[in-house]
Amino acid sequence: MSTWQRERAKVASLTRSRSADDPELVEARRNLKALRLEEHVREVVESWPPLTAEQADRIAGILRPVAGGGAR
Repeated sequence: MSTWQRERAKVASLTRSRSADDPELVEARRNLKALRLEEHVREVVESWPPLTAEQADRIAGILRPVAGGGAR
């Protein structure tokens, strides 16, 4: 079972016993989305030709946090 699948099971379990705004459930959902995104990005990047340093920096910049929180 992959990491995101374990997190999905955790979300399912918490969903049955917690309210939608429960901090642990909110965090588990955030973790699940991040793990799924990570897997998707990894699959896409592995299919690309090599990037230049500038291209890689520009793409990575999309995910870097900015002042005030969140990604750009």
